[in-house]
Amino acid sequence: MSTEMITTRWWWVRHAPVTEDGGCIYGQADLDCNCTDPHIFQALARFLPQEAVWVTSNLKRTHQTAAAILRHRTASADPAIIVPEFAEQHLGEWQGLDRAGFFGARIPRPDSYWFGPAHERPPGGESFVDLHARVADAIARINEEQSGRDVIAVAHGGTIRAALTTALGTPPQTALAFAVANCSVTRIDHVRIGGESGWRVAIVNHLPTVPPPQ
Repeated sequence: MSTEMITTRWWWVRHAPVTEDGGCIYGQADLDCNCTDPHIFQALARFLPQEAVWVTSNLKRTHQTAAAILRHRTASADPAIIVPEFAEQHLGEWQGLDRAGFFGARIPRPDSYWFGPAHERPPGGESFVDLHARVADAIARINEEQSGRDVIAVAHGGTIRAALTTALGTPPQTALAFAVANCSVTRIDHVRIGGESGWRVAIVNHLPTVPPPQ
């Protein structure tokens, strides 16, 4: 049996901050993000691998973030592959609600950064469990298509937590305890040796930095 190790490295980047939400929950609302601070994107450009496959969700804030990073890189890249399954959780009728008022009216969970328990499905939307199912299917497909490559996936907080759920093999609720900041990097590696495969978690919620100009 072959003992060759094939590693597909996933570099998950959460999109830049959304500032036009008016303090409301946005979920899958297709809002712009703020890419005006060049130091953030310079740092990401230096930290991420030069030779990589780029993927984004279908929401424009991930396209804008990817473009802002690519402006500071020396190596060219093929156009990003748009993966609709990597969109943020659809929060249904919660989208557009005042964020502070929403959380103020709910019982907080000590083990979660998220809007509700993993199994809760907002009216007209999907649960985090639903989100995880579609993200996991897309990850499996891309692992086959891009085996052994670096994959830079510019996505969303929920999507990245769903990827961590897949990597850790834990119940979806567990991943809601992870902080995932805007423009942070989370790297998980899919490793195949012979007929076996598994995941290794290398980095979670890392914020690369570069010194500001003097």
